[in-house]
Amino acid sequence: MDQQSGDNSPGPSNNKPSDGKGGDPRRRNLGTMIILGVVGFALIMWMFYSSPSNYGSTVPYSFVKQQLEADNIDKVRFQQEFMTGEWKAVPDSAPKGFIGKLSKKFNTVLPPERMHDNEFMSDLSKKKVQIESTPTAVDNGTQLLIWIFLPLGLVFILWTIMRRSSDPFSSGGMMGGFVRSPARRFEKNDKAATFDDVAGLKNAKQDLQEVVEFLKTPKKFTKLGAKIPKGVLLVGPPGTGKTLLARATAGEAGVPFFSINGSEFIQMFVGVGATRVRDLFKTAREASPCIIFIDEIDAVGRVRGAGVGGGHDEREQTLNQILSEMDGFQQGETVIVLAATNRQDVLDPALLRPGRFDRHVTVDKPAREGRLGILKVHSRKVPLADDVELEVLARTTIGYSGAELEKLVNEAALKAAREDKRTVEMVDFLYAQDLILMGAPRDEPVELKERDLTAWHEAGHAILAWCQKGMDPVHKVSIVPRGRALGVTQLMPEKELYNVGENLLKARLVMMMGGRAAEKLVFDEFSAGAEDDINRSTRLARRMVASWGMSEAIGPVAFRQSEEHPFLGKEMHTSREFSEETARLIDMEVQKIMHEAHATALQLLKQYRAKLDALAAALLEAENLERDEVANILGERPFDTSEDG
Repeated sequence: MDQQSGDNSPGPSNNKPSDGKGGDPRRRNLGTMIILGVVGFALIMWMFYSSPSNYGSTVPYSFVKQQLEADNIDKVRFQQEFMTGEWKAVPDSAPKGFIGKLSKKFNTVLPPERMHDNEFMSDLSKKKVQIESTPTAVDNGTQLLIWIFLPLGLVFILWTIMRRSSDPFSSGGMMGGFVRSPARRFEKNDKAATFDDVAGLKNAKQDLQEVVEFLKTPKKFTKLGAKIPKGVLLVGPPGTGKTLLARATAGEAGVPFFSINGSEFIQMFVGVGATRVRDLFKTAREASPCIIFIDEIDAVGRVRGAGVGGGHDEREQTLNQILSEMDGFQQGETVIVLAATNRQDVLDPALLRPGRFDRHVTVDKPAREGRLGILKVHSRKVPLADDVELEVLARTTIGYSGAELEKLVNEAALKAAREDKRTVEMVDFLYAQDLILMGAPRDEPVELKERDLTAWHEAGHAILAWCQKGMDPVHKVSIVPRGRALGVTQLMPEKELYNVGENLLKARLVMMMGGRAAEKLVFDEFSAGAEDDINRSTRLARRMVASWGMSEAIGPVAFRQSEEHPFLGKEMHTSREFSEETARLIDMEVQKIMHEAHATALQLLKQYRAKLDALAAALLEAENLERDEVANILGERPFDTSEDG
């Protein structure tokens, strides 16, 4: 997610596609369809209103004669063989065979011998019936011409639309709006994002600065024979600001920016995606110099010819067209293709080779200074109280992405708004931080025994984090149900680690086993509440043995556990790279590490049993204990904290 406020996104320009004929083909197609609709509607309405059957009840001619003799006809109107009129009073009895109820108006068909019956006209005059005559709008010959030429006209209009292009999938053809690239175009404006709007990501901005310079002054590079990379791939976890970084690159260079998602190329019809790619690159060449940004390129750029549904399907044809278009750039065309993904491992090797996406920019989670900058960006429009310290928040949000930091500020503002505050206070940020890390509290009653079990379980985690060297300090302990957990023990890292040693990993395993060991020590039973602890610790122990070589019995050998999925473009069949005996040995080593961690946890909890009981009792009373409260109960840590780590 972008690390910026809403005002920094560039506005879309008026980039309506043109077919080279001085207009928008989509508008012309729409106009043609409107004309056809109006003509068809007019024809239907003419047929409807031209029928005399729409003027009251249809009665036999003989019944009209009877009513004329009874002097019950007020006025009539003749239109060829049709006669319509109105009764003076609606007849009490309907003619034989008439179904329904007679209305004030009536219509009938004159018999051929009565159409020019002077006697009938004389009777109408005697009864002083008002006689009207309407000339026929069209005669039989005209009606015949209408029924012949109207369908021919409709066919001619449809044929004209279809013949505008011999290729129905071309940009000006009948399906032009369907296969045209849906890329959104952004122009340089006052609100365009720049590198100043991208907090952190210092290394990534430095890598992209060369692209900006090339777009501004391409001759500086071309006169020395240098070639700028055609494609730049932004790789990083979700929410780290890859899209914002691409927009900022275009904003810095002041060039048009075409943005599209990889999934927008794909349609159910084979060939549509490739046509959209051609249309996108054609439009980009016309707007050169410019930037094309393909977000989530892994949706269309996965490995070809492997996995379920391989072969030449629509996705592969689209990818082939992208590869072909990137090879087709001429020397003078300053078009840069930026792409973003968080799944670089599933991309086709042809995309990553030199000449295509040959420059990879890593967009990782921000460090402390970067987090501070991101918090400042997102809190620019948020009124902060005097007690809010963004530096403290930046220091205590290790591992947060830009999107999570944006959510932190937003959740704090939402809480302050719900409580009708004028400013956002530090307590609101702490609430938002707990909400992100632990989830929202659940308002449901908990049985007394479960509450006791949860209190000692979480106290066991906290004690083993407190008494082991290298472990992060306890930030908060809670037995309030949150999310799917009945309790949470939250540690707060004080420094950012990029490499972890074996001793610290084993200490973490002991801490994970602390809840289960406390249950056994106090209640002499195990509960199902330790399921997540066991799963996470088992995965960690297996990686220690099979990936990191932290086992004397196995040694420094990596035994790859296949995690490739055919639905992500990988091979369906993967052979195991070790024997059954080795697999058994790995399982035994994992079990050994887990048993040692559990035994160590049980031993340490027995050693600090008094502090365990005191912390559990405080939890049962207060339900939530903050860092200072935990420190007051446990006291000084049993080692020199100045040498920790």
